[in-house]
Amino acid sequence: MALREILESINREDREVPNAVAAVIPQIEALSAAIAAKMKEGGRLFYIGAGTSGRLGVVDASECPPTFGVDFDRVIGIIAGGDKAIRRAVEFAEDNEEQAWLDMEAYDINDGDVVVGIAASGTTPYVIGGLKQANARGLVTGCIVCNQGSPVAAAAQYPVEVVVGPEFLTGSTRMKAGTAQKLVLNMLSTSVMIQLGHVKGNKMVDMQLTNHKLLERGVQMIAKETGLSEEESRELLEKYGNVRKAIESAH
Repeated sequence: MALREILESINREDREVPNAVAAVIPQIEALSAAIAAKMKEGGRLFYIGAGTSGRLGVVDASECPPTFGVDFDRVIGIIAGGDKAIRRAVEFAEDNEEQAWLDMEAYDINDGDVVVGIAASGTTPYVIGGLKQANARGLVTGCIVCNQGSPVAAAAQYPVEVVVGPEFLTGSTRMKAGTAQKLVLNMLSTSVMIQLGHVKGNKMVDMQLTNHKLLERGVQMIAKETGLSEEESRELLEKYGNVRKAIESAH
């Protein structure tokens, strides 16, 4: 293929992904409601996966505290092979069925928590073993896979099966499958946090103010919500250090 043809072909395949996600929104809804119910009672959300799937879970978990102001231990991403596997593949880490539960035990996991396994193929032993152990101990379990009728889906109480079809580069599940997993993770964590009350309207009122851009965004939110000037809004934000508290103080 010519370079342009390669790029157009990849893009053509990528356009199929949102449709595949749309087809399983009822599955995503069921899993999101189950997660929110447990988290409202103080439970935590664990993502487990290997390779690209594990990395995507770690990314989604790491984005929840700055976006929604939740504690860093409320959404936890665990990747087969440990954190070093985020940057460099760890050989055979995904083949150990016992390791996922051991990794989660380091966080004192209990039956108030939820475990979501992420595996494009739906056959990853690390994820299958983790879900089976979680089920045996009374936890709520879910998964995000990209094949139908997989062992991972069979081990999950709330499976999400996004069937994206063959990859442009055969077996390269970082492509369409990875994109599908990212879209579902965005939907899951965002909808859960909305159900938990960490969003007002469509504003991230609990976000962590970790840089100047976010501080200015917070000022604009307060000004729009309260009708105060930017200067007054900035003073409130400096006083309370939180958009939600600043808005509540002005009402």
